[in-house]
Amino acid sequence: MPRLWWERPDLCYEDGRLRFAGHDVAMLAKEADGPLYLYSAARVRANIGRVRDALVATGTPFRIYYAMKANRHAPLLTMLAGTGLCGVDICSPGELDHAIACGFRPDRISFTGTGVAPRDLDRLLVHDALTINCDTIGMIRRIGERVPGRAIGIRVNPARGVGYDDSERLTYAGAQTTKFGIYREQWGEALAVARAHDLRITSLHFHVGCGYLDQQLDSWEAAIEAGLSFLADLPDARTVNVGGGLGVPHRASDSPLNLAKWAAALRRHFADRSVEIAVEPGDYLVKDAGMLVLGVTDVERKRDTLFVSVDGGFNLHPEPVFYNLPCEPVACVPRSADSANWQRCTIAGNINEALDLWAKDVAMPPQQENDFIAFLNAGGYGAAMSSHHCMRSHFIEMLLA
Repeated sequence: MPRLWWERPDLCYEDGRLRFAGHDVAMLAKEADGPLYLYSAARVRANIGRVRDALVATGTPFRIYYAMKANRHAPLLTMLAGTGLCGVDICSPGELDHAIACGFRPDRISFTGTGVAPRDLDRLLVHDALTINCDTIGMIRRIGERVPGRAIGIRVNPARGVGYDDSERLTYAGAQTTKFGIYREQWGEALAVARAHDLRITSLHFHVGCGYLDQQLDSWEAAIEAGLSFLADLPDARTVNVGGGLGVPHRASDSPLNLAKWAAALRRHFADRSVEIAVEPGDYLVKDAGMLVLGVTDVERKRDTLFVSVDGGFNLHPEPVFYNLPCEPVACVPRSADSANWQRCTIAGNINEALDLWAKDVAMPPQQENDFIAFLNAGGYGAAMSSHHCMRSHFIEMLLA
């Protein structure tokens, strides 16, 4: 069959069957007998390698923190820790415990959280080597009251942001006021509170959005420039964490992020600064390294719509509904390679909610009961965001070597 936009050497059709990371997807799904997440360890390592190569080109010292909230599958985290290629960024004490259990040392962990309760701080501050990025002035004060003199990071909000397809839902900083970070109007007070407790501000952090691609790079660079303006008041800063948000293609019309252009923007703004660059990608490392495979339960026309129902719903992977980030549906064993024989259909999940639609009016090879459909780009913010809604939370995760 003709090559499709998402195909690559490790994700493609061979002899009419979908193969991923060297495995026959339909065969794995049949053995699982239920919703199945598949992750490719090799693809994750390759993605990290591309980010590292791009950062080397900046000529500036750097470190990578994998954003654990994207995917916390223990075998995946253990593999990442074992490579030594990255640390991990966390946003809760539970994630801290999980990261350490999977092999990450505290000095390789960065905490960037919001709504941090005193009990959270008590658990975090046990680890002196842990980087803690403060999201509010109150958080700075509470740390100072507990451990005066400690090194901290401060997350700022540069009031400039980006997101996939310029979506406001995926923009963490911008024209609309958000809950994240300390704004310029609060900056003087934040510094005064840190000084009052003799806290050393050794890290500056800002994260401005998620899923950006080439068309958002100019806006992203403007946000970098705005974020770096805070650095003039931080003589002890050794690291500037520019956050994550690097995106991957979700539609045929999307092009992969140009990492050389991304790195060139960093080089322009960091070349004359005596600090290291930190980045915390999640999606870029794992999203296109994973898929969710669901079985077809019904194929039935209702009025003018052909519904293909599958045995998993949006509670297993909320992003398509929450953020309009589509997961490309792919037939695991297509019955026809000729797209002229494909049918327009709507793919529906098994949750009793009107929103539970995986895709609307898409062209698919003819489907039958007991077929399997793979939903691509499900490696990030899928299983990690899943819920127990309708008590349909069962799924299997598998890391493919």
